[in-house]
Amino acid sequence: MAAMTYEAIVEAARDKFCDIDVSDVQGVRAFQINIEGKTVNGIFYIEIKDGKVNVEPYEYYDRNAIITINPTNFMKLIGGKLDPVNAFSTGKLTVDGDVNAALEMIKYIKA
Repeated sequence: MAAMTYEAIVEAARDKFCDIDVSDVQGVRAFQINIEGKTVNGIFYIEIKDGKVNVEPYEYYDRNAIITINPTNFMKLIGGKLDPVNAFSTGKLTVDGDVNAALEMIKYIKA
């Protein structure tokens, strides 16, 4: 596996979310992802709007929640190797803001 970089994490998130059907989501849902690791740190957002998912390497100020997770666990999460509810309950990821909205977004990760 190539060295994990912030750019690779954002690209993996884009790949994961680009084909997900979010046509049932009303309004806008936006989540800032804070990646916090020993060597890789960064912020990006996942926005569900108009039936599409956008993943961009910026902060998102009008967000539903901030999800903080280390790079390894994020890659496990989007790869289906880490259960999101288990990760939340064991502190491997934290949610600052609307936990229910974050769990709603996470269900798309599991799709």
